[in-house]
Amino acid sequence: MSRRIHRLAFALCLALAAPLAHAGEDISKVNGSIEAAAGQHYRDLETVNGSIRIGDGTQARDASTVNGSITVGDRAQVDGLETVNGAIRLGTGVKVSSGIETVNGSVFADRGSVVGGDIETVNGAIGLVGTELAGGIETLNGDVTVGIGSRVKGGITIERNTGWFQGKGRRDPRVVIGPGAVVEGPLVFKREVHLHVHRSARIGPLTGAEARIYDTDTAPQD
Repeated sequence: MSRRIHRLAFALCLALAAPLAHAGEDISKVNGSIEAAAGQHYRDLETVNGSIRIGDGTQARDASTVNGSITVGDRAQVDGLETVNGAIRLGTGVKVSSGIETVNGSVFADRGSVVGGDIETVNGAIGLVGTELAGGIETLNGDVTVGIGSRVKGGITIERNTGWFQGKGRRDPRVVIGPGAVVEGPLVFKREVHLHVHRSARIGPLTGAEARIYDTDTAPQD
């Protein structure tokens, strides 16, 4: 994870937590959730133990937590989103100028969202619907769905499952490239996956898997 997560851990040494902030200020906590009001402007939103909820139409810089989810309302604009243990969910028309990162948690982006960097997880599914992703997708154990009308300008990489991440009974990830979706970069699978590609989708060079083509609205079950 990035340096921001380490900075959050350092916040545990702080005795002061600010529960509220005026528009354009930072909100920083050790224990507790953060509510960024709809339509307001903020700088960084940071907590260690708590979720972050960003309201509709809100503008903020980075939003980061260690133990908690991040939910971003419709038409909000943020720089980057990071958590360690928690899901990240974007509403419709959200703009994220850099990337999205979580270790244990899923990522979902709804229609009209634009993400300017990569989306990364370790143990968590990634799902896009009608979303533009300027970077790529990377995961270790998560399923990936590039849903209807989505475009991924980078590629998709699923890393090899080794070391302490390799748990008994883990199933192979499922990767679905949906109707009208485009993955411009290479698809690189360093472990076994179940890959389903809609006939109307377009993908880049493929390594490590064989694509199963489907024509229905939803991908068949493995």
